[in-house]
Amino acid sequence: MYGLELVRRDDGVVFIELDRAEVHNAFDDELIRSLSSVLDELAADDSTKVVCLRGRGKTFSAGADLNWMRRMADYTHDENLADARALAQMLKKLNELPHTTVALIQGAAMGGGVGLASCCDIVIAADNARFALSEVRLGIIPATISPYVVSAIGARHARRLMQSGERFNADMALRIGLVHEVVSAGELESTGETVIGELLKCGPNARRISKELVFNVAGRAIDDAVIDYTARRIAEVRASREGREGVQAFLDKRTPNWD
Repeated sequence: MYGLELVRRDDGVVFIELDRAEVHNAFDDELIRSLSSVLDELAADDSTKVVCLRGRGKTFSAGADLNWMRRMADYTHDENLADARALAQMLKKLNELPHTTVALIQGAAMGGGVGLASCCDIVIAADNARFALSEVRLGIIPATISPYVVSAIGARHARRLMQSGERFNADMALRIGLVHEVVSAGELESTGETVIGELLKCGPNARRISKELVFNVAGRAIDDAVIDYTARRIAEVRASREGREGVQAFLDKRTPNWD
């Protein structure tokens, strides 16, 4: 599969590895198609429990491939629009993937690399990570990634970083909410495994519904419709096989059987 390596484990964890280290895992139209196809496949796979996105080599992702950008400069408006929509749809699939997503960030995450991170549920960065919404430095804009970046860091920080294109470090990324945790570069993989281990202790369906819950209540007024929605969801989950098993396992002081 172009530009990607998939590693599947028996415990339901799938690693998506960006495998274009020679160009700092920059993405082009072919990589976008590959990633979009993989996300479709994983979304339909109930045996998948956690998806971990990482980059091979020294860089998570440098964003858009320069050769791809040169080609796009010669595209017609309609061709540019179709190309942009393909990227937008891939990002939407990553953001809405029903499985929990974890991103491990080492080295640089630039432009679209920040977008990929913003689409993931949990983001862990090495202390050597560097970030930038660098599109404006090239005279373009971070349009397709903007809904996810703004959701992650808020409008106030986005207004600065999207207009300045400045680089910022992992500590600032943590402070503004782009990443959840910063660790030493040597601890990035082991910390990822620890987080994945915690996720696997949880009911997989409960995690899926919790993710859906966030999308459905974020930014909404706490009105009768929201209250009714949340009451119905917890009632349904309590009565589910997974919900009954989880509560009974807790009372029995044993590990729940989620399978």
